[in-house]
Amino acid sequence: MKREERKNQAAFNILFILLCLAILLFLLNAPKETTSKLPNDAQHARFQAMKNKKDAEKLCEECHSPQGQVPLQENHPPKFRCLLCHKPR
Repeated sequence: MKREERKNQAAFNILFILLCLAILLFLLNAPKETTSKLPNDAQHARFQAMKNKKDAEKLCEECHSPQGQVPLQENHPPKFRCLLCHKPR
């Protein structure tokens, strides 16, 4: 390998290491998860045991639809992926 090629290779290696460190620092400084977990109560017990999230999410609208017992707020994110954020305990 020529001297110039080695210099270029070393520069790329250093750049790669710096990029990896920057990504690592970014991830380490990410905020903690603030979304509430799926409640562990009688109303949500059936969801805790379900293995298929998609099937479980279809049942969320029974209570959380606009006409349900506990409707979601207007600014709530996508209403069809409940268990993506509200993970079972």
